[in-house]
Amino acid sequence: MLVLTRKNGESIKIGDDIEITIVSAKNDQVKIGIKAPKNIEVFRSEILDQIQTENEQASKDITSLLKFMKKS
Repeated sequence: MLVLTRKNGESIKIGDDIEITIVSAKNDQVKIGIKAPKNIEVFRSEILDQIQTENEQASKDITSLLKFMKKS
């Protein structure tokens, strides 16, 4: 993991297409702005984890349904 120190208004570039800017930082909260191409999905990690868990559950439900349908 790369750890950097940035001040308000300063940015970090990732490749040619992604820029992360520190919008504000106070107390224990940092607000960041992310510029990325529209084809790059940007999620908070806890939201991405929730999406993946829901997708796994949905695929289990489909597998169970398909097994039930084969028996009929």
